[in-house]
Amino acid sequence: METANFKVYKYRWIMLSVYMLIIIVNQLLWITFAPITAAATQFYGVSDIQIGMLSMCFMIVFIIVSIPASWIIDAYGIKIGVGIGAVLTGIFGMMRGMVGTDYQWLLIAQIGIAVGQPFLLNAITKLAARWFPMAERATASGLGTLAMYIGVLAGMLLTPYITKSQGIDGMLYDYGVIAIVSAVIFILFSKERPRTAPCHADQEERSLVYDGLKDTLTNKNFYWLLLIFFVGLGIFNSVTTWIEDILRPRGFTADEAGITGGIMIVGGILGALIMPVLSDRYRKRKLFIIIALAGAIVGLTGVTFAENYSLLLASGMILGFFLLSAGPIGFQYGAEITYPTSEGTSNGLMILAGQISGIAFIFGMDSFKDSVTGSMTQPLVIMIAMTVFSLLVTTQLKESPFMTEKDQ
Repeated sequence: METANFKVYKYRWIMLSVYMLIIIVNQLLWITFAPITAAATQFYGVSDIQIGMLSMCFMIVFIIVSIPASWIIDAYGIKIGVGIGAVLTGIFGMMRGMVGTDYQWLLIAQIGIAVGQPFLLNAITKLAARWFPMAERATASGLGTLAMYIGVLAGMLLTPYITKSQGIDGMLYDYGVIAIVSAVIFILFSKERPRTAPCHADQEERSLVYDGLKDTLTNKNFYWLLLIFFVGLGIFNSVTTWIEDILRPRGFTADEAGITGGIMIVGGILGALIMPVLSDRYRKRKLFIIIALAGAIVGLTGVTFAENYSLLLASGMILGFFLLSAGPIGFQYGAEITYPTSEGTSNGLMILAGQISGIAFIFGMDSFKDSVTGSMTQPLVIMIAMTVFSLLVTTQLKESPFMTEKDQ
């Protein structure tokens, strides 16, 4: 394929596919215990918050490892940087299956997988920039982000089913085998870069992470974007972590909670497939972020108050479609407005903001839930208000300068 006097290689889709596979598995391992919180507390003899820690440790570790991981990705490339994440996911994923009956060793294995996560997630826009032309980058970022949602969906839907048939220890072993195989596939098929760049030189070269931090942190639009990600990813991380606890006080079962979480991710998958493509086609970033946040407010309101199961499912679908579609567009927008800062840097800072808020929101939801009924309506209402504020903030963003260029 020839585009504006430079060549685009078909292997970009293989590269994106093996990258998506390892992200899917990493996210599957992250969300494993969210839909089986009650069963896991009984199996391990620990509290809800200790089971929540098996997911929350990913957010804590991300805060520590994110910037060093971005530097390694920038300095040593995708194959080594993402390869580190793939190896850690495979080794510690298998370790979970071998020590699955011991909570302390399980937590250690989760932390090992968590160390690998930023090496994977922080490379989304880096891979898009290195392998894809400008006109396909939001689409490529959308598919990379889509892999995150597919992994969460798989965890929400498969974990309860496998646990019922094989027990928690059997489920963890199966996931460990999948993790090892996926890591090997990435190592075998990943390549650093195509033979020739898919874009103009000034659209490819980026400064290293520490060189770019100074410029990025003086960019007002990027500060606004960080705030939007702080709220949006925080809501996603906390709602997926506490989905069973959110719905249980309203009389919904664990299976219904798992299905609701799954439906939310299905909506996110559809959103990540549709919205970034539209953003590329119409050459608009800001407009689609606004649309995404407006729709997310509607969906989150429904999830907060719905008493009818059908309405709950519809609300979950709407929330997922709009909230999660904002991610890939935001990642690409952030990479464009912070040029020449490395994509790994901007990408990592945005996810870092969401991990910090995720920890705060998870603890906040547990702390502010009704002490008698366990209802989480109050903290959810606060998050609705924060999303409304984020929507107002989005109106202050300026459109990406790359979207005004005609020759892409």
